[in-house]
Amino acid sequence: MDGYQIKAYAKINLGLDVVRRLPNGYHEVKMVMQSVGLWDELTLERAEGGITITTDADGLSTREDNLIYRAARLMLDKYGCPGLRVHLQKNIPIAAGMAGGSTDAAAVMKGINHLYRLGLSPVQLMADGVAIGADVPYCILGGTALAEGIGEKLTPLPPLPPCHILIAKPDISVSTKYVYEHLDAGGLEAHPDIDGMVQAIRDGSLRGVLERMANVLETVTVPAHPVIADIKARMRELGAADSLMSGSGPTVFGIFRQEDLKLAEAALEQFGQEDLAGQAFLTTPV
Repeated sequence: MDGYQIKAYAKINLGLDVVRRLPNGYHEVKMVMQSVGLWDELTLERAEGGITITTDADGLSTREDNLIYRAARLMLDKYGCPGLRVHLQKNIPIAAGMAGGSTDAAAVMKGINHLYRLGLSPVQLMADGVAIGADVPYCILGGTALAEGIGEKLTPLPPLPPCHILIAKPDISVSTKYVYEHLDAGGLEAHPDIDGMVQAIRDGSLRGVLERMANVLETVTVPAHPVIADIKARMRELGAADSLMSGSGPTVFGIFRQEDLKLAEAALEQFGQEDLAGQAFLTTPV
């Protein structure tokens, strides 16, 4: 087999808590992660040597600093594979808090495993992936999951109850590094009820999830970019049961109940007519 196509799904954080800052500079987190039906598409081909990346995304690096390159380099070196060509069709917003780079890296690792018939299990790939980034193991796993540690300790959860998810990204980019560096992890006044959210998911209660949606990183990103709060409020005005910033931002998502599809479609149309967000999508959990 010389070629392989794979989808790399975006994620949102239904709940995101930072427990503490670790001595090594990383942060201990506790999050509920959810894949959504918005994806990049990668085409991988065997090569005699080296790593070549092409993409339709303007301004996206295809050099050694790209997580795709780093993931490919790790896999090729560790497992003795000769080379790789990758073409990335980019649909997930860049620098959006949706793990776009991490999910592409995860897809490359899975793709190399398939192309070169390495026979690695998802657990083995996840163990390798943490060296690329804290979100990569989750992106290999996908679905609904509790993430702990620096994000690499994963507990699969039952699927999120059926709903519609409106995603809106304003025309700004946010540095994850900046957000974590400016987070006062020891001074947070409130922490999300992640354990309660996990139980609600296990109970199949969308209401229980909605009641517990919170993201402590909003304490940094929202004051720096008030448009995030404006998008959250607008989503609720347009019928979302609740809305939240994903990851370190600036993307915001709103959850609409299963029976509120028409409201969600109208909200998507409304965001297309307004200037709060440069990109908007309507999707479902994966």
